[in-house]
Amino acid sequence: MRIALIAHDRMKDDLVNFVDRHKHIFAGHRLIATGTTGTRIMERTGLKVHRLMSGPLGGDQQMGSLVAKKRLDLVIFLRDPLTPQPHEPDINALLRICDVHNVPAATNLATAAIFLEHLRTIKAASVEGE
Repeated sequence: MRIALIAHDRMKDDLVNFVDRHKHIFAGHRLIATGTTGTRIMERTGLKVHRLMSGPLGGDQQMGSLVAKKRLDLVIFLRDPLTPQPHEPDINALLRICDVHNVPAATNLATAAIFLEHLRTIKAASVEGE
């Protein structure tokens, strides 16, 4: 699967820790992230991450374009719900395009964990079927 990883500044540590804790699952997928988030994930986990622009500089729109082109299968976007974001229209557009194209989007760690459990289950089932 092609998985997008995005996090607002106050949520970056949470996402990096989450990916690190579950890197055995993420390792089997193609990871795409916005600027700094991608760099931090690579540095911490050693996983290969394709990096786009920073979210406020166009990265959120790049992710939306990938969703519209059917080049993303899952979006994990840890948003900071307590801090106003100057690029809020881009964030809303990304989540809207996920809805339009029926791409699952996790906006908090609880939902991301559920999606990851599903990926783990799929992988386990495919290994058993071999």
